[in-house]
Amino acid sequence: QVQLVESGGGLVQAGGSLRLSCAASRRTYSMLEMGWFRQAPGKEREFVASITWSGGTTRYSDSVKGRFTISRDNAKKTVYLQMNSLKPEDAAVYHCASRDQGRSEYNYWGQGTQVTVSS
Repeated sequence: QVQLVESGGGLVQAGGSLRLSCAASRRTYSMLEMGWFRQAPGKEREFVASITWSGGTTRYSDSVKGRFTISRDNAKKTVYLQMNSLKPEDAAVYHCASRDQGRSEYNYWGQGTQVTVSS
């Protein structure tokens, strides 16, 4: 079992920045990549960004490309999401998740951290 704990959420004005962190309780050889997802009230959960533990290959949704940066610190078993130029539509609960090799779905999820963006 892997526990994921997010931190760094909060209230920020539009145009501001936040950095989210996701710390994993342990890292196994089967863990392929980490992802960030978000869910706003009344909306479906959506993919934000992901990064592989080995090689650091990244992917971004079109809505955040150029504004958000995902990174990882293998030694700290932590993944970060640097969010710049925040918009009111970025407000949501942000969850990190882990996906094992051979799986198409993310199999471990954190509890989430709230991001609020005021206009």
